[in-house]
Amino acid sequence: MLVQRGREVGEMEAELKEMLDDLESLGRSLPDPSRNASIDKLRSRVKHLSELAKFAPVHRSKVKDMSAEVVDSNPYSRLMALQRMGIVENYERIREYSVAIVGIGGVGSVAAEMLTRCGVGRLLLYDYDKVELANMNRLFFRPEQVGMTKTDAAVQTLSDINPDVVLESYTLNITTVQGFETFISSLKNKSFRPDKEGSGVDLVLSCVDNYEARMVVNQACNELNQTWMESGVSEDAVSGHIQLLIPGETACFACAPPLVVASGVDERTLKREGVCAASLPTTMGVIAGLLVQNTLKFLLKFGHVSPYLGYNSLKDYFPTMEMRPNPQCANAACLERQATNLTGLCL
Repeated sequence: MLVQRGREVGEMEAELKEMLDDLESLGRSLPDPSRNASIDKLRSRVKHLSELAKFAPVHRSKVKDMSAEVVDSNPYSRLMALQRMGIVENYERIREYSVAIVGIGGVGSVAAEMLTRCGVGRLLLYDYDKVELANMNRLFFRPEQVGMTKTDAAVQTLSDINPDVVLESYTLNITTVQGFETFISSLKNKSFRPDKEGSGVDLVLSCVDNYEARMVVNQACNELNQTWMESGVSEDAVSGHIQLLIPGETACFACAPPLVVASGVDERTLKREGVCAASLPTTMGVIAGLLVQNTLKFLLKFGHVSPYLGYNSLKDYFPTMEMRPNPQCANAACLERQATNLTGLCL
C-alpha cells in the first residue's frame, strides 16, 4: 500500500545519493582533470533525478479484503466504521455492485469520484465529449487533461484514487443507433458477476444535460427493467434534483420529466443554440452528493431512499415527492412494465 510505495521511493533516493557519492570519489581519483567536466555533467543529471524522485506520484497497491482496522495505511477504515456503528449491515458488499454513470460532466464526474472513494466494485462510464478549459470551473477535471476524452481522463484519475475499482469506459453518444446498441449491450454484460439476476449492472445513474439523452436512458432502462436514478441541474445553476425510477413501479421519465413536474417548463425548450448555461461547482457538488448518498442507501439497504428530491439553493429548500406511473404514458416499454407490475400485485 502507500507505506510500501513510500519505502520504494526512499530506496530510490538512497541509491541516487550513493551514485552521487561514487561520482564524487571518481572525480577526485581521476589523474586527468580534463575529464571532470563529464563527471560534473553526470553528477548534475543524478541530482536532477533525485529531485524528481521526491515528487514522484504515490500509487497504492490493490487491497484484497476491506478491513475495519484503524491504521493510517487502511483506505477503508472510515467506511467500515459505518458497519461498526450499525448504520450498514455489511459495507464490504459494495464491492459486489456495478454502477453505470451516463454523462461524465459536472455531476457525473463527481459522482464517479465519490463512488470510487467508497470502493464500489465496478463503474461503467459513458460520454462522448472531451475535456475543455471551459470545464475548469467545475470539480474533478484538471487543466493538463484538456483535449482528452472525458472517459479517458476519468479513468486516469479514478484508477489513481482507488485501483480496486473495476473501470469500464465507453466513449460514445448513446443517442445514435450504434451508441444505443452498445449502451444496451454493455448494461447486459454479466462478466463482473455472472450469477446476478437481471442485467449486468445494479443501478444506472443518468447525469446528462439534455432531454434527448435522458429519454434514451429512460428507453434503455424500461426495456431492460433496469432501476435507475436521474439527476439534473437547472440552466441558471441554482437548483437541481435527483429521482429514483423503477420501471413499472414509479413514473418513468416519459411519464413526467422532473423539470416539468417542478416548474411547468418543457425541458425541450431549454437548450438554445449559442446560449451558454450557467454552471456552479457548488450546486453540482450538492446534487452529486445527494445522488451518491441515495445510491449508497439503495445498494447497501440503509436509511430512506428518496423517490424524488429537489434542491433550491436560493431558499435552501429541498422539496420531495412521489410520482406514480402514468397509465397513458407514451412509452410502450413503460406501459408493458406497468402491466407486469400490476399482474404481480394481483397474484
